[in-house]
Amino acid sequence: MSTIDIETKRKLREMGAQPLLDAIEAQDDVHVLGMGFADRLQLVVDDAHQAFNHSKVEGLIRRAGLRYPGADLRRVDLIEERGLDRAVIAQLATCSFIERQQNVVFQGFTGSGKSYLGCALAKQACQHRIRAHYIRMPDLEEAWAVAKDKPHGQTKFLNKYAAFSLLVIDEWLLDHPDDGMRSMLLELLERRYDTGSTVFCTQYAKKDWHQRLGSGVHADAIMDRIVHNTIWIDTGTHNMREHAAANE
Repeated sequence: MSTIDIETKRKLREMGAQPLLDAIEAQDDVHVLGMGFADRLQLVVDDAHQAFNHSKVEGLIRRAGLRYPGADLRRVDLIEERGLDRAVIAQLATCSFIERQQNVVFQGFTGSGKSYLGCALAKQACQHRIRAHYIRMPDLEEAWAVAKDKPHGQTKFLNKYAAFSLLVIDEWLLDHPDDGMRSMLLELLERRYDTGSTVFCTQYAKKDWHQRLGSGVHADAIMDRIVHNTIWIDTGTHNMREHAAANE
């Protein structure tokens, strides 16, 4: 194991270079025997950078608030049986849709795995070091109600949820939003339009959205900011909760 003096360690920590210090201390002298300084330094930096990336990704995943933090696009069950397109799932995993500011809708019956897919997509974004966040629509509504009672709360709320490169809204339109909620959704989606991607997980087909949004001008405007640049994925009728329970 490589050793360095206490003062050098202190300086590295003071500079915020803990991953570099850890990589230096973990370097096996036997494995690097006979290597030049530049080659040994490259190994140390590679190891430190890998640790830094891992820490960064883990932090993004933790702060994303995922309902299913273990969700993984590589472990989606019954792809063909559910009518899912493996090529589309693989394309989503590249997160290129976020670069194009496209939205994604996972629509299907209760228990069909919409929430899992939404969380898996958010986690994949985090692994690409893209800032993502997951929230259920009832929780979004509650957060909005709390924000309205605070000084500058509405502005802070909108700034927060507009800033995520990927925002997953689960249980989309589970309840009929009231006038205040519709106004908020319109403003939020307007801010996110052409700047980020939003994933909607819902049991309701697109034809039902307008009515559930109140069938007025707000519904028109909200739909207009979603439907034209969106990847629509039907998650089928399989009850994935029953499938998971049967395989435990």
